[in-house]
Order: sequence, then structure tokens, then C-alpha cells
Amino acid sequence: MQDLKHLYTLEKLLEDASNPMIREAQEEGKYALGYTCYHMPEVLLNVDNCFSVRMRAPRVGSIDISTYYMSNYTCEFARSILENGIEGGYGFLDAVAGVDACSAMNRCYEHLEVLRCNEKPHFFVTHTDVPYKVEEYNFDRVAKQMRLRLLEVMHEKLGTDVSDEAIRKAVEEHNELCRVITAIGEFRKAENPVITGYEFHVICLASYCAPTAKILPLLKETLEELKARKPDPKPKYRARVVVVGSEIDDLNFTRLLEECGAMVVADRYCYGSFPGREEIRLNDSEDIVRQIARHYMLTSECPRYMAEEKVRQRKETVDRLAREFHADGIIYEQIKYCDFWAFERPLASHILTEEYGWPTLSIDRSYNVGNSGQLRTRFQAFVEALEIKRIHKSES
Repeated sequence: MQDLKHLYTLEKLLEDASNPMIREAQEEGKYALGYTCYHMPEVLLNVDNCFSVRMRAPRVGSIDISTYYMSNYTCEFARSILENGIEGGYGFLDAVAGVDACSAMNRCYEHLEVLRCNEKPHFFVTHTDVPYKVEEYNFDRVAKQMRLRLLEVMHEKLGTDVSDEAIRKAVEEHNELCRVITAIGEFRKAENPVITGYEFHVICLASYCAPTAKILPLLKETLEELKARKPDPKPKYRARVVVVGSEIDDLNFTRLLEECGAMVVADRYCYGSFPGREEIRLNDSEDIVRQIARHYMLTSECPRYMAEEKVRQRKETVDRLAREFHADGIIYEQIKYCDFWAFERPLASHILTEEYGWPTLSIDRSYNVGNSGQLRTRFQAFVEALEIKRIHKSES
């Protein structure tokens, strides 16, 4: 297929935690608010003079210093974020909006603050709690925290307009971005898609890491380009897979997987589009922050929610995505030492195989995959198994 016009530009945006679009927006007087977790409503960080930046550590090498502070049995993602902060990688941020979702990331936020990894006078780190269950009273609880510990702090420190009108404007822009990303992702349902899983990974990830107003025109152009793009005469992939699990902001993961012959047709992982790129529906009768809190709590697929209905929701979501995107199998992954996914992954991958009938590969991995020989071998074996299963099915 012909190369996408803006793919190289989007790839360049992801080479570092900061990028030219962020710097351009800051030169215009905007403030960059970093965050790592879906439990922190992205849309609230995009109100008025602020914009969200999903924190990453793409260039981090050794994580020895952060390991000294956090121990070598904590999540590699959290340690990589802290290492990048200690090295000065988040000096461009104006704030970090954290949530007490897991102990490792909570410690990371605390160290970013205590070790003074950012010297801006107005810089702040804020924390909000995350409940274990989705209940009506928890919508009120989370909304109250978002007002007291996020919006009011943004107003005090950065002069942000946090009125309902400003929030609604942010939601409208967020929804426009979501519609574009969703429309691009829909192309993956085709038997011979006009977009690869790697290309979609670049597009989706870039949408988290740059100001919406700056990146939206490029994404709109890409959508129109895809509508006219001609696919290769014969698909290059040998199997279609849904990837499920913890953070994947490493493009090498998807690149390696697709080099082994598996196209990623749906991305149900942190930093992916499921969840993350669903429109937020608002009404005129209810507190707007409560509505936003409810949206993120209901759509969240995080194993931090341990209630039975949420456990069931996560498996049903994976099954639904695998059917909708015509997948041949599922890959469950987790970053090493991620507590919540370490509990979720083994049982959920077993149930998806035994009860739902999906061939499932279960893996744990380093934060930065690189060119892992072990992963390559496992991916190749899984693709071959899916091919054999498909051949046997066609012969029966």
C-alpha cells in the first residue's frame, strides 16, 4: 500500500516524551498536563488553557536509579516513568495529574514530586482516589475529587477556566477526535484492510500525546486518505488478533507482532482505543463532572475494578471485539510486575480459551520490547497455530 502522508510525522511525535506540537502549544500560552491512567479523565485535562499529555518513556534505557527508589519488583512501566523524570524527561510538563490506582504508580508520582523532577514554579502533582466498585455513590465521590483536587487546583495554579461551559467545549473537541479515531479503526474490520495494526497504533498513540487542536487536522486528513486508499492485492497477514492487557506505548511491540504475520485488529489495552476513544454523551440536567466521572468508570476495563460485574464485563468486551473485528485469536499481555494484570491475565486468558473458545496467548513482557527473540518465537508459534486451526476448520 502507498505510505500514509502523515505517518512519518506522527512517528516522529512519539520519539520522545515531548514533541514539537507540545512545544508549539506552550509557546501559545497553553499548559501541558501529564497523566498515565485512564482513571484520570483525559477530557478534564483539556479544559481552557490546558492540554493533556499521556506520559511515556520511549528513550529510557537502564532503570537502575528508579529501581533504587522503588525496588526491582515493581512495575517496569512505573519505574521507567520515574527514571525518565529523574533524567529530566518531564521538565516540559506544567503538572502531573495522578490517580491512586496502583501502589507502584502512586509511588512514582510521589517521587516525581519529592525529588523535584520539575523546577517550574507553578508545577504541581495532584492525586485522586479510584474506587474498587462502580456504584452510584462513587460517581459523586469521584466527581467531588475531580473538582477539589484537579479542577480547582488548575484554576488556582494555572488560571484555568473550569466552568461548565469550558468543560462542555472540551468534551465537544474530545468527541470529534474520538469520532475520527473510531472511523479509522473501523477499517480494520475489512477482510483486506487499508490500514495495518502498526499504522493504527501510531495514529491512536499520537492522539494521546499531542494537543487535540494541533493533531486533529492531520487525523482528519488521514481518515480521508484511507477512504481512497487501495489495499494490497493479497493481505500480508496470516492471522488476525486482538491484543489485551496493560500499557503498550511501545510501537516495537506491534511492529514485532506484525512482522511475525499477525495483524492487530483491535487494541484493548492501556493507551489503546478500547477504551479511550468513545464519545462522552452529556445531558443538560446532571452535574457535568459527575457525568464525565460516570462515563470513565463505566467504560473502564481496568482490573483495578474487582467487582464481579466488572470482571465479567472485561471478558465480554474481549469476546465482543474479537467477533466484531473477525479475529482468529487473542493475545493477553502484561508488563512485568504489574500487580493487577498479573492477577487478571492468567485466569482471563484461560476462561477466554475454555469458555469462549478463543485461542489465546498469554505473555508477560518488558516495558520496552526492542527486538525480543523470545517474544518473536512465541508470536511466530502462535500465528502458526492459528493457521493450522483455520486449515483444519476449512477441511472439516
